[in-house]
Amino acid sequence: MSDKVKVGVYGASGYAGLDLIEILSKHPNVEICFTTSNTYAGDPVEYADLRYIPSEEARLDSVDVVFLALPHKTSAMYAKKAIDAGCKVIDLSADLRFTTAKAYETWYGIPHPHPELLPVPYGLPEIHRDKIRGASVVAAPGCYPTTTLLGLYPLLQLGAIEMNSPIIVDAKSGVSGAGRVPNDRTHFVEVFGNLTPYSTGRKHRHVGEIEQEINKFGNYGNPLVFTPHLLPVDRGLMASLYVTLNHTLISTRVYDLYANVYADEPLIEVLPSGKEATLKHAVRTNKCVISVNPVREQLVHITSVTDNLRKGASSQAVQCFNLMMDFSESLGLL
Repeated sequence: MSDKVKVGVYGASGYAGLDLIEILSKHPNVEICFTTSNTYAGDPVEYADLRYIPSEEARLDSVDVVFLALPHKTSAMYAKKAIDAGCKVIDLSADLRFTTAKAYETWYGIPHPHPELLPVPYGLPEIHRDKIRGASVVAAPGCYPTTTLLGLYPLLQLGAIEMNSPIIVDAKSGVSGAGRVPNDRTHFVEVFGNLTPYSTGRKHRHVGEIEQEINKFGNYGNPLVFTPHLLPVDRGLMASLYVTLNHTLISTRVYDLYANVYADEPLIEVLPSGKEATLKHAVRTNKCVISVNPVREQLVHITSVTDNLRKGASSQAVQCFNLMMDFSESLGLL
């Protein structure tokens, strides 16, 4: 066991944390040393010969790396503690995703708890692989930004999106994306047989994060129209993206662009031309699955699908971990 990386997982009893434990328990180079849950402290942990402990009882001197599957506005405090203790950190919350404390406060409504930690590499390996490799702290993006940005990346990289033209994102997530603690909106009787939009247009907190990453490729003039929906399924996320192209590319060439850009990505699958991505292509896998459909010469529709708890959270965190530790990027994920 001594040759394995010792890891601890905070927030291990949430939906993303549960999937994270399952993945890490099968990773050949990992030893899980502690898993925290204030709610389920003392209960046995599935997939690990451990019991949950309260967060304050976790011994940071016993691990090399911590995964933070904690709520936004809480996670940064534990990130600071872990960094000060000399641990590497992969944060699954939004606390470290913004490059500035001002942007965080704009979208989350409170001052950043530890602005001195910013910025850190944004943990989307297919886009920021070189910055993640060998890093000590990484902010792993969640399901909506991951699915949207991977669906847009080849066009952003080429500079093929019309400046100041809206990028329309019609996104739908399974109920597990809302977390394990139920509320009036996520109870079975509210969700079953229903489809509910929420935080529509430009209200959702992930708008700022997605635009931050889009604008790293050029100033697109705040183009995002983002409408999330709650699907009556347990897991899975689909982003339907409607994009206006500039003179660089016509829609009938977009499929070839995506096939080439993602050809060597083990966790991205571009479906054959004419085939539509569905939730079943991605649910309970660690992949993002993409389909491309020309609409008009300068208008293209892209469907990007992930499992919101896997590539949208836990498996992406492990993908970042592998890069940080100089392992094969897909180790434990295929």
